Amino acid sequence: MKSLADHLSQYAAYHRDSRNIITHVIGIPMIVVAVAILLSRPSLILFGWPLSPAVLVAAAGALFYLRLDLRFGAVMTGLLALSVLAGQALAAESTAVWLGWGLGLFVIGWIIQFVGHYYEGRKPAFVDDVMGLAVGPLFIVAEIAFWLGLRDDVRRVVEERSGPVRVTAR
Repeated sequence: MKSLADHLSQYAAYHRDSRNIITHVIGIPMIVVAVAILLSRPSLILFGWPLSPAVLVAAAGALFYLRLDLRFGAVMTGLLALSVLAGQALAAESTAVWLGWGLGLFVIGWIIQFVGHYYEGRKPAFVDDVMGLAVGPLFIVAEIAFWLGLRDDVRRVVEERSGPVRVTAR
């Protein structure tokens, strides 16, 4: 299994322009919440808890992130849980509300992503490796941690392998 540094470095190689990273900080959470919304139907109650495809996908994602890194994994697990809760709340609404929010966030999130890759001048990471779809949300959490001065050991390894973030003024 690849390490945290392996996954983040591979993903970072496609995301070195600061404008691209900013678009991802906005677009990726929109996409994650959209997927949670769309996968929150159908749902059944099991031992008093709603069980839906969203819960299963979030649980698999949480296990992946926790195996890579306990600290980032804990943050990702919390964020996935919040996404599923939002998804469940919107799935309980009318079909129009559920689909409107789910599809709307999904489409807008991807548009924002592709604007970022226009700035980057490079295709999205998932085109070459589908794991980029799972690593993207973790990359955003890592980048925010780096901005806050946290996990400098991980930031240094990622930058050694992928280069520093380019700050472009335009």
